[in-house]
Amino acid sequence: MTRFSRPARTTLLALTALTLAACAHRGSDHAAMHAMHHGAMAPNAAPTAPLKMAPSTPTLAGGYKKVAAPPEARLYFVNLRNGSVVSSPVKVVFGLSGMGVAPAGVEKAGTGHHHLLVNLNETDVNTALPATEQIRHFGLGQTETSLELKPGQHTLQLLLGDQNHIPHHPVVLSERITITVK
Repeated sequence: MTRFSRPARTTLLALTALTLAACAHRGSDHAAMHAMHHGAMAPNAAPTAPLKMAPSTPTLAGGYKKVAAPPEARLYFVNLRNGSVVSSPVKVVFGLSGMGVAPAGVEKAGTGHHHLLVNLNETDVNTALPATEQIRHFGLGQTETSLELKPGQHTLQLLLGDQNHIPHHPVVLSERITITVK
């Protein structure tokens, strides 16, 4: 058994206690700690109004059958929450569960690729998504980006698209959040 001097034992005990306290804190309030690390939270942020869109149809007018999404598929922001206060450039990390990520052009069941909606209030989920400043495409299968945004409030939302940039049926959409860039 290794013997430590009294000061060394005291230091080891203090470090052990701090580590255990951090682990306990991480388990009970990990989301809050994560949010604080990646951007302050506005207290009691009001929910952001939902994106306006017509109901998704399983088959488009031209006969294209939309790719089916499993009901458990969930799209979310890993590092941002509604009410986050951040600096530009804003790092945005995309999260997806219940499905996989595949590049545009790759037809593989149970997959899609990310589209980031920036300050977009309305879109058509029954057509291919255009590539614009408000609809950012991540067709190479990327799962994060860095956005240059002007100071002020901005809305962000993730939308999954199939190999042809057409949203799945049912639509796989994250919560629409409002962030403030300082």
